[in-house]
Amino acid sequence: MQFVLRQPDPRAQHRLQEAGTHPLLAQLFAARGVKEADELELALPHLLPPALLKGAEAAAVVLADAIARGERLLIVADYDCDGATACAVGLRGLRAMGAAVSYLVPNRFTTGYGLSPAVVELALQHADGKPDWIVTVDNGIASVEGVARAREQGIRVLVTDHHLPGDTLPEAEVIVNPNQPGCDFPSKSIAGVGVMFYVLLALRSELRQRGVFDAASQPRLDALLDLVALGTVADVVRLDANNRLLVAQGLKRIRDGRMQPGVAALLQVAGREAARVNSADLGFALGPRINAAGRLADMTVGIECLATDDPARALQLAQLLDTFNRERRSIEDGIKAEALAMLEGLDLGAEGSAPAISLFAPNWHEGVIGIVAGRIKDREHRPTFVFAPAEDGTLRGSGRSIAGFHLRDALDLVSKREPGLLLRFGGHAMAAGCSLVDDGFERFRAAFAQVAAEWLAPAQLQRRIEVDGPLPAQWLLPEMASLLAAQVWGQGFAAPLFSARVQVRQQRLLGERHLKAKVRLLDSEGAPGNAQFDLVAWGRTDFLPDEARIAYRLESNTWQGITQVQLVLEAVEG
Repeated sequence: MQFVLRQPDPRAQHRLQEAGTHPLLAQLFAARGVKEADELELALPHLLPPALLKGAEAAAVVLADAIARGERLLIVADYDCDGATACAVGLRGLRAMGAAVSYLVPNRFTTGYGLSPAVVELALQHADGKPDWIVTVDNGIASVEGVARAREQGIRVLVTDHHLPGDTLPEAEVIVNPNQPGCDFPSKSIAGVGVMFYVLLALRSELRQRGVFDAASQPRLDALLDLVALGTVADVVRLDANNRLLVAQGLKRIRDGRMQPGVAALLQVAGREAARVNSADLGFALGPRINAAGRLADMTVGIECLATDDPARALQLAQLLDTFNRERRSIEDGIKAEALAMLEGLDLGAEGSAPAISLFAPNWHEGVIGIVAGRIKDREHRPTFVFAPAEDGTLRGSGRSIAGFHLRDALDLVSKREPGLLLRFGGHAMAAGCSLVDDGFERFRAAFAQVAAEWLAPAQLQRRIEVDGPLPAQWLLPEMASLLAAQVWGQGFAAPLFSARVQVRQQRLLGERHLKAKVRLLDSEGAPGNAQFDLVAWGRTDFLPDEARIAYRLESNTWQGITQVQLVLEAVEG
């Protein structure tokens, strides 16, 4: 493990501090690319306007026309947290504007991802009858065949998505996607739920122009921002300025107690306090519980939890999601143990070792392979794909990547070099999925490793972690931990990691799973300070050396009415 120091732009840091930003925050923000104070403006008037998003205004027109004619809309969602929140936002927002709308979510194990022809057949058989419109959320940009099938059946399609398009776009009535050709929307990283929120903003504006609403009677779309924040953080999209604004506004509503019953119920079952919720809670407590429904059962449970207005019903569904999540963790632990056993015979630190990892076992559960791929990637610092058998006899794979290796582009090259191997694929730079022919694993492993060998230099395979340098002693306070926790951190805007050389005074195991230590910080001369701090290392059972250089997060911890700071160990250099 090598620590890499983030370097703030000194001029940007000075400008931020001059504008009134706390000196430490000015350093941290400047090191994350913030140039001017207005990039930190998190009030709603600073939101990018919907007119910049290609297709949003056209979508507003067709939706307003459909509502006026009383046409039936059917939302087709994705089966992850972004898709579930986008669906709930669509249901709530469209109904508030007078639409007749229901939803359908594909099953990960039977119909697969997106608006496939099979999903169109399900739409035709929907309990509410054949829809006039299908509105995709968090999918659809790759659904060329599904959109064609819908058109054959007389169903018009509005695609709202954020994934990268392929060579051919579906022939939908309207496409809203910041990554489609010709779209100049500055926030290319907006999540699927954010795209749906923007369509609703444009629709509300269109309905105001038509005289359906005025400023006083129009629906309050800001009431949906808790869902937008949840889906944005859970989908691990880059938190650019616009995404940070959306997340900050959602968090503010939650902290003020103004949230959907489903969000409140999920916080309750996760043991989180709404008044102190932060972006990490959305990503690591709420998001996994929603995702567990799509991984093990039916995402309908997650969508219903987020869409219901009945607090008792929301709590019942949140408790079911919590049960799914516990089961998911158990399955994941078993697969991870088997996967790590497979890796034991590989010296991945050796020169010339495999630059990419592909794993498969016939007994693995396809619902959790993405999580396992992420765990292996984090441990070995290599692009990783994990495969499991699908119900249709194919192999379903989920991959996670490292900086400098675009996973979807790699799959595209593999598909060109090995015709007929990949049945379908899609995704982003850092996460992607694919389906293989039933006997294609070894071919894929070899082709994927070859692409990685060509694209990745040996230095890129060394584990690195970016740190923000030492934290001055005067800032090792609970108040500073609270200030940091109140900010919006996430993908592309990483939470602060401070480095320090420490002298370990005492250490012991907590419950045989976690390490607890007492440490003193060493100065530049190697002399220990007077103050002693608690250090906790979750999931680590190896004892630390007497002296170590560590990367840590600063947190506050209250015990018996006394609040103190504690250092949460993230990595040890060397």
